[in-house]
Amino acid sequence: MSGHSKWSTIKRKKGKLDAQRGKIFTRCIKEIIIAAREGGGDPSGNARLRAAVTAAKAANMPAANIERAIKKGTGELPGASYEEYTYEGYGHGGVAIFLEVLSDNRNRTTAEIRHLFGKYGGNLGQDGCVAWMFEPKGIITIARGAIGEERLLEVALDAGADDVSGDSDDAFEVYATIPDLARVAQALTDAGIPLMSAEPSRVPQNTVLLGEEEAVKLMKLLEALEEHDDIQKVYANFDVSTDTMNKLKAE
Repeated sequence: MSGHSKWSTIKRKKGKLDAQRGKIFTRCIKEIIIAAREGGGDPSGNARLRAAVTAAKAANMPAANIERAIKKGTGELPGASYEEYTYEGYGHGGVAIFLEVLSDNRNRTTAEIRHLFGKYGGNLGQDGCVAWMFEPKGIITIARGAIGEERLLEVALDAGADDVSGDSDDAFEVYATIPDLARVAQALTDAGIPLMSAEPSRVPQNTVLLGEEEAVKLMKLLEALEEHDDIQKVYANFDVSTDTMNKLKAE
């Protein structure tokens, strides 16, 4: 599962997660609204909402914001009508790109995403062209130094996690099924382990090895997609050498 770490690690090292905290909150709110609208406002009986609330808490979203988002989803408070879509395409070097989107205007969002792919040298593809390459998985991220790997492995596996990866040099990643994500995250929290994030994700089943030039071009496309307000998640199945990774993180 280590292929998942490349884009995530680069974002963390470049400070993208902290710099986009406002957007992270917006994306969490959209996901909570959708989850509450589809499955009701009680997290105990709504696995998707439970995972969305867990992700919001890991991002340090205030409880009042979470509660308002749930009420917007259930109709107790007025709010925008978001719909969820996925987009698929290719970047430099034939890298597969999968996008999860929440939008209140699909035509506008589609046109803007198509423009971004074209502007940065990618190609927006047809539905189904790359989705099969990415497995849905819950991922919990924990900073290195917060806990020893052996202790983390013990707590995580006891809680029902599938695996723990230490491939990234700045964080551990705990993998769980989507239904088990909230339970595993809560068990880690109860054990006194601080979480950087806990959210549903997608893990590439294979990766494309890129050289430095192709990787730099791909980063420009991925960063442009990340900055779009309607795009919730960006996934890409690439890998790079250690030297290239260090250069990408430093830029």
